Amino acid sequence: MKKNFFRALLCGALFAPFALTSCSDDDSSTPNTENPGTADRWITVAGAKMQDNPGDGNGGTIVYSVSKENAKNPNYSINVFDDGFNVLSNRTARLNSSNDGSKLFNITYTGDNGGTFMTYDVNGGNGFTQSGTTVNISQYAGTSPRWAKLFDGDNTGIAVNVTSPVVVTNADGSYKHTRGTATVLALDLKNILISGYKQYEIPLSAAEEAQGHHIFRLDAPTLNKAGNKLIIGTWMRKTNPATGTNQSGFERLGTKSLVVDYPSLANPTFITSTVDNGDTSGYRSFNSFVGTDGNIYQATQRGTKGSHILKIDQTNNYDNSYVFSLDAALGVTGTYVDSWRYAGNGIAYAAYSYTASGDQGFIARLDLNNRTAQKVEGIDYDPALGFGQYQGFVVDGDEVYVAVTPVGKDGNIYILNSRTGAVTKGAKLINKPGNHYIGVF
Repeated sequence: MKKNFFRALLCGALFAPFALTSCSDDDSSTPNTENPGTADRWITVAGAKMQDNPGDGNGGTIVYSVSKENAKNPNYSINVFDDGFNVLSNRTARLNSSNDGSKLFNITYTGDNGGTFMTYDVNGGNGFTQSGTTVNISQYAGTSPRWAKLFDGDNTGIAVNVTSPVVVTNADGSYKHTRGTATVLALDLKNILISGYKQYEIPLSAAEEAQGHHIFRLDAPTLNKAGNKLIIGTWMRKTNPATGTNQSGFERLGTKSLVVDYPSLANPTFITSTVDNGDTSGYRSFNSFVGTDGNIYQATQRGTKGSHILKIDQTNNYDNSYVFSLDAALGVTGTYVDSWRYAGNGIAYAAYSYTASGDQGFIARLDLNNRTAQKVEGIDYDPALGFGQYQGFVVDGDEVYVAVTPVGKDGNIYILNSRTGAVTKGAKLINKPGNHYIGVF
């Protein structure tokens, strides 16, 4: 850790302020075949407006797109809140983009139009052309579904939901279990239609349910390398069996994910990790990825051991011999991954906070093969910077684009080179009081 830190300082000192560099132990010249990059790709930034409180992001979502050249230019300014396009959503839209940046996918969140899926063609600036077709999935997945695009050539999105868990009692009035009904729904992104869905209760073991454990939320679906299973993240809660009310501060189970067959979406089963006890649902972005080696890597949140990166092997089970604690790797306590993105060749970037930092966020470069992590230097880490609602990174070849803005303050796009560790300060992001930028797409 110390060795890497001093190497980063040494390398950073050799370059100009707008092209800060941290050295990498990964000097491989292997091409990034997973993310080859797209010439002339649009870079779309998204901003969330405040509704009642600064940083709540509930006032709607605005987007604006620029060329890669302008995104990399620190003398270029983007003001999404004055110049951008309002995507349809009562609160914070749930956005994904096509691999080449030419399309933006949106599912509206809450309200009368909640659960409506649509696509936009990205034309530059505030030119976003909505397709003439929409599909509303609220009758299946509610007005506030979680969803993610699969990495299958921009063909499919998976939306998931669990109805509010209900306490069920035995005939004598004693506690039996708490359950909600889960929905897993497939969206055809090309034709803008529902291509399949399944609904089912998803019980835990009898012993776990008797103690009150249950699934509160599903999120962050990921397609395995074989293309025959979906791994879906879970957010666990517990009912106090004595009172029938939600219990806080409970002893957590091992980390769980839901596995269903694909494309049938049938046969739900759980897998459990003994490495950590955090949740795997993430919050508003991808939370697991298929790595170069064909295994799935998944972040955890809300556990008692700080965030971990877990490994799910190609048998679709947790590899409990793989232990990657971000607390240990970063030398801090209580790490929390708000959002992260796999960049290829075993390298990923994570937006995180930790106990002593409070809500202040940072970005770390993760080496999944060596299970090491470094805080990325060369970024302006304002105390008001947080990534709690962050949604999108763009991976284009070796470059990872990220929007960094404190709430109510101006910030910048940063371009992180996943191969070399270089950090480039890009376009300025103009902000407004109470607002913040929530992603690059």
